[in-house]
Amino acid sequence: MTALALLALLAAGAAGYISWASHSIAHGAPVWWFVLTAPAVYFTPAVVLVAIWCAVTWVWRTPRPPEAQIGIAGALRLFLLETWTLGASWPLMALHRLLIRDPPPASSSLAVVLIHGVLVNDGVWLFARQRLARLGVAPIYTMNYGPPYADIECFAQQLATRIEGVCAATGAERVILVGHSMGGLVARAYLRRHGHRRVAKIVTIGTPHHGSILAWTFPGRGLEQMRPGNTWLAELNREEGHPAPVPIVSIWSRHDSMVAPQASSELACAQNTPLIGTGHNSLIGDARVLERVTREFDSARGKSPHA
Repeated sequence: MTALALLALLAAGAAGYISWASHSIAHGAPVWWFVLTAPAVYFTPAVVLVAIWCAVTWVWRTPRPPEAQIGIAGALRLFLLETWTLGASWPLMALHRLLIRDPPPASSSLAVVLIHGVLVNDGVWLFARQRLARLGVAPIYTMNYGPPYADIECFAQQLATRIEGVCAATGAERVILVGHSMGGLVARAYLRRHGHRRVAKIVTIGTPHHGSILAWTFPGRGLEQMRPGNTWLAELNREEGHPAPVPIVSIWSRHDSMVAPQASSELACAQNTPLIGTGHNSLIGDARVLERVTREFDSARGKSPHA
């Protein structure tokens, strides 16, 4: 659904721009002007969205320690990178079925499953997946869940089916779940419902474990569950203070542009790793994040009796 909607929007936008440009050029406007302004027109929706998200998350921000201050230059860099990441993700999501393929079935002691966030699909993982592979992480699988506005418990059931399929294809007994944003909640919901037999560890990236104010700006059951104070979220966190059945790592940014307050990503039963100067969507491609995921994979593989 996400891919089709994006493909339609991109096609309509391109057709509209070409029609406007053709009409203007036919009446004497220079061709070069439309060539130069095309990127600005394309990224304008991303600029607007990121500006709104940053404004909301700044108002509801978690107080930052002095060493986490990034200044005007750092804030501008964050804004531009977040805008670029968002805009660049749209064609990746629209064409995800062509770009993202499962690895060939092969024996492995451990596999990784990447779980995307809300209102997107696995196209957002394309470059991160390639970089993880270069760092020696393999095999790497992704999943798509939906429909977009459904219950997170429904997504957790879809994840269960995906995990069994990955284990069948690889012969692995366990997987590492790496979830971005809502994907981390889907992983934890799976753990609560299905247990830890198939899970070596969970790594969450920018996951609003205690909700985000921005969830109030979107409709749908899944978004409702991510609102601070939601009963489903409270139940998920009911035993947060107890040791988790598998290791959980929560990587989050003190400058997250969609999770507000940012410290919502801290989880009492997890190893919390705060970063600075990185927005919500660009966390996926952050070198520090990918290196940490790689370390967690290597650690789990070293402990595996079949490694």
